[in-house]
Amino acid sequence: MVYYQRYKQRKKGEHLTEEDEECQSIIMGCSNSGYYTRTRPKLLSFVFLSLLSCSFILAPHLFYPNTTFSLLRLAADDMVAYAPSSSSISNGAIFCDRSSFRSDVCILKGDVRTHSRSSSIFVYRSRDKSNFTNYLSSIVEENEEENGEKLHHEKIKPYTRKWEPSTMDTVTELDLIAKTDGTPGKQHECDVQHEVPAIFFSTAGYTGNVYHEFNDGIMPLYITSQHLRKQVVFVIVDFHNWWLMKYGDILSQLSDYPVISFSADKRTHCFPEATVGLQIHDELTVDSSNMEGNKSIFDFRNLLDGAYRPRVTSLIHEREAKKKLSVSMSPASKRSLNIKRKAHEAHQLKRARLVIISRKGSRAITNEHLLVKMAEKIGFEVEVLRPNSGTELAMIYWVLNSSDVVIGVHGAAMTHFLFMRPGSVLIQVIPLGTSWAAEEYYGKPARKLGLNYIGYKILTTESSLHNKYGKDDPVLKNPTSVTKKGWEYTKEIYLEGQTVSLHLTRFKKQLLRAYDCAIGRTTRHFEQQ
Repeated sequence: MVYYQRYKQRKKGEHLTEEDEECQSIIMGCSNSGYYTRTRPKLLSFVFLSLLSCSFILAPHLFYPNTTFSLLRLAADDMVAYAPSSSSISNGAIFCDRSSFRSDVCILKGDVRTHSRSSSIFVYRSRDKSNFTNYLSSIVEENEEENGEKLHHEKIKPYTRKWEPSTMDTVTELDLIAKTDGTPGKQHECDVQHEVPAIFFSTAGYTGNVYHEFNDGIMPLYITSQHLRKQVVFVIVDFHNWWLMKYGDILSQLSDYPVISFSADKRTHCFPEATVGLQIHDELTVDSSNMEGNKSIFDFRNLLDGAYRPRVTSLIHEREAKKKLSVSMSPASKRSLNIKRKAHEAHQLKRARLVIISRKGSRAITNEHLLVKMAEKIGFEVEVLRPNSGTELAMIYWVLNSSDVVIGVHGAAMTHFLFMRPGSVLIQVIPLGTSWAAEEYYGKPARKLGLNYIGYKILTTESSLHNKYGKDDPVLKNPTSVTKKGWEYTKEIYLEGQTVSLHLTRFKKQLLRAYDCAIGRTTRHFEQQ
């Protein structure tokens, strides 16, 4: 479920200095939260060699200040840091970016091997002494490895809500360990050798809520993996088979390889590179300025179309087949029926299609049947969609993708606006106490997708809370003062404690506005046929 509060983001321009970044890349994250271990008192030699290696890198830039040397460039005007490219990370190294308040992302490059029994991922470093920097590193490694010590150790929970301790408690923590190639042992021999990189992520947390499944999982997975052009293996921590069944169509658009369950598959999988954790931009959106090739939310929308189009086509054929089986008549009658059907279809093409995403229980529209009648009188072809946890996503996609206007009350089901075509109209009914969340989680993202968004804020008399509290009670008069008390108040009173009875005369104004927009769009589409 969504927390109705905003957390402080990293300030604009607040990032590492280039000198810090350079040293960080050479000695494997000197400012990261990981740690190093030593068994012999050679700290002074280690510091001396580290400073010496940094000086060899920095020296040219002291004399030639225009030279670019930063391995990690942070976006100064965004909360998300660019992850370093694999070419900028030395072989056998671990690099972790913990600058985002939403998620941590670590990259391991080289001989990457899984060890699910200990929830660990190892990367082994070869003793390449072909250049001076690697030679210095190898000296330090030899000193540290004499008693089998680790060279670098990081811990990470690969989920995108790191600011919520209670949520992150449900996520398995992974140990990322760098060692030299002289210590793999039999337990780390490769059982499966992969030629493409891996991305590790968790499906724990709020998985089970469609908003969080897309916002915290599917969209970050797209952001993190799309540049690999399907040449990637997804390794899922906290694996749920139902999740894979539900989102398999989307995953097939992002990877050509079978998904691996990290905990269930005890074999040692070896990769040339691994990313642990997912990058995330903002609520249900893709920031093109932080994407390779300036990919945007429209590209993600196209990916959804590619994922669901084959199944939608199959569903259409199934429906047509059922219609044929239900009709048994003479050839003359069939010709007459075909003529009538074609005339009906031509008429329907000129009508605007309205879909109402129906709710049961909390935040349900109690006079929904009257809303349907009013919309039909206006001229809409109306369909009421009642999705549940077992509803096939391709079916929902089919209905919403073919709609002109969608009406829904604020809640997780509004996430399905991602299935609507740009240019369509989305009307979100906003109950008391949900204004901020309605705008941040659905209003802004809907506009970014190119939808004509209408936010309908209900009056106190349209809420069932009107019958529970006095007119001067803060619950009705000042909902913000109540929601500031915390999530539990918001959840109990405004999310689970109210239903909506629309003032149809008032709501009709918005519906007419949506109809005018939709009918113009539908007419233009019909004329182009």
